[in-house]
Amino acid sequence: MDSSGLSTNPTRGKGLLENLLARLRARQANKMIPPHLRNGRILDIGCGSFPYFLSHSFFREKFAIDQLHPNPNHPQIEWHTLDINSYPHLPFEDNFFSVVTMLAVIEHLDPSSLTSLFREVYRTLHPDGLLVITTPAAWSDRLLHWMANLRLVSDEEIEEHVYAYTLPLIGWYFGQAGFLMDNLKFGYFEFFLNLWATAKK
Repeated sequence: MDSSGLSTNPTRGKGLLENLLARLRARQANKMIPPHLRNGRILDIGCGSFPYFLSHSFFREKFAIDQLHPNPNHPQIEWHTLDINSYPHLPFEDNFFSVVTMLAVIEHLDPSSLTSLFREVYRTLHPDGLLVITTPAAWSDRLLHWMANLRLVSDEEIEEHVYAYTLPLIGWYFGQAGFLMDNLKFGYFEFFLNLWATAKK
């Protein structure tokens, strides 16, 4: 908690590894964003009330979306409180962002709304803009529940996982949104427990 009484944890819950995992996600995302894009605007979708990644990444302008209300200690971030699971539309004009990130987010969303959300991301990215996502690997679901039982990761977060993704399925969703296959990259991190994917407009 900070002096305002709001949590400064990167996720809800009290998993012993949550801070470490947030640092690893942020490091992985930062590695995938080229320097020339950092002179523009970034949108982090589903950042939680404490925007760990945005707080540890340089951009000219920073924007955030989450259904939770913001921690007031980050006035340099323009915050939008939205439930994108129910209404997958972004309140921004076309070609507005150089980067959009969704770190440990898509597993919490209804798969039926994911195509609409990715299309919105595509619309709001400028040409040559980049979408960066991370999500648990499909095979790690049982392991994550076991880790939650041991309080290593947040039980609240794991119980809200709606769907587990594979790299080919993420590629399919990207394609449905308008991203070209030649502009997609994929990989694993954290001992193959998590996937990363990027899509360039």
